[in-house]
Amino acid sequence: MYDAIFKIVIFGDAGSGKTALTKRFITNSFISDTQMTIGVDFVVKTIYIDDKEVKLQIWDFGGEERFRFLLPKYIRGASGGILMYDITDYPSLFHIDDWLSVIQETGEVFPIILVGGKCDLEEYRQISSEEGLESAKSNELDDFIECSSKTGENVEKVFEILARILYKKFI
Repeated sequence: MYDAIFKIVIFGDAGSGKTALTKRFITNSFISDTQMTIGVDFVVKTIYIDDKEVKLQIWDFGGEERFRFLLPKYIRGASGGILMYDITDYPSLFHIDDWLSVIQETGEVFPIILVGGKCDLEEYRQISSEEGLESAKSNELDDFIECSSKTGENVEKVFEILARILYKKFI
């Protein structure tokens, strides 16, 4: 029996690293040639927060514009969200307003953290950590973190931060 079960949706532009993040979190390995997500993928992982067993149902949403109309159906009943952008692709940060407006139109309200992916590609960085943090604050998101699915840096922490927020809110 779980102490909590949370539905988490991961969304953001295509190529921002959502699937790589999910796969790294689930398998602890980096898969460099991930296929484009068609619609949505679904995985489950159990973690422990302060000795409490928490089941995370992770919904990895395809980021291409043509799939965006599906998002409102898949976020129904979500406990929390991860909005992801690519630190090497400035437009992916600019588009977070578009993603948030899709969420707002549904009337669903849940904690969302902003995640800057691909922080291992520092030499190609177009978005500073400060810009990411400021974007999270200005959009009233619940937290901000950068990670690298390739190196594993902060991958577990992304999900732990969100799970802690959800646990405090719902339990």
